[in-house]
Amino acid sequence: GAILLTAYMGGAISTHLRIGNPLFSHTLFGVYLGVILWGGLYLRDQRVRALIPFNR
Repeated sequence: GAILLTAYMGGAISTHLRIGNPLFSHTLFGVYLGVILWGGLYLRDQRVRALIPFNR
């Protein structure tokens, strides 16, 4: 689900860039949502933490 939503938001970002909407409010909304989504998934799922380790 996270991968599909990330791909969907990527399409929305490209559409907002093409139209010329404001950057921080409209265009980067998909990025904000994706960071929150993947951050929550990172905290919840051990497999994602193994895939993206932040500790040394």
